Amino acid sequence: MSHFPIDRHTLWAGSKSHPIALLLHPTTMTELTFARAFLTALDSRPIKISSDHVEDPRSFPSNRPANILPKMPKPMSKPSSSTSSTTTSETLTITLKSLHNPRSTSPSLPLTTSILDLKHALESRAGVPTDKARILHRKKPVPDSKILKDLLAAEDSANVDALELGVMVMGGAASLKPVAAAAGATTVPMPVPGPDGSNAEARQIVESPQFWTDLQGFLIQRVKDEKTGEELATLFKKSWEGRAK
Repeated sequence: MSHFPIDRHTLWAGSKSHPIALLLHPTTMTELTFARAFLTALDSRPIKISSDHVEDPRSFPSNRPANILPKMPKPMSKPSSSTSSTTTSETLTITLKSLHNPRSTSPSLPLTTSILDLKHALESRAGVPTDKARILHRKKPVPDSKILKDLLAAEDSANVDALELGVMVMGGAASLKPVAAAAGATTVPMPVPGPDGSNAEARQIVESPQFWTDLQGFLIQRVKDEKTGEELATLFKKSWEGRAK
């Protein structure tokens, strides 16, 4: 710690009307000793303003501008006391729409339901393997780790009680029948396309909008780029339409 010499000097502290005189010893004093002596001298003085002091507003100068707080741009919303809206928002009706299978509706699903849970439900109803199914939201594949609450964040309206999701089946598993009806179902021969490749049923499927939606979702998932997937789907569609003409 540094030292500084003080030779018979008198240190004055406080105001001019109430000075505090400290007569220091004519020897070398450390900074810590000096600070302690100075604070001790100040501590003996009375406090001018008490802790509960309140200034009289009448003593304020008349030319002092008033400090007005600005208004909030948007008023704070009050918490809703009704429990009906809370109950409705905690569940969601999900409709799975597929090109090859009938629609599957699951009412009152909790928002914590994952996409993988929807795939398991689809497998039990339509016999589509979990690894072959892809769930689409707004024509985009959704990872298995997502939950229904994550999908609601992308919706425009906050009061959503139903959601329609697309189903894309990979690897030719789209023609599978429900497991419960598979045992008693009769085998129906599939129409074989002719040498020229013409098939009314196949052409009807290709010309449906759902087919191109599923194709676009598949391409986006494969190339992992939305813009490139959309360009490829548009190119395939234009090529098919030109061939059909």
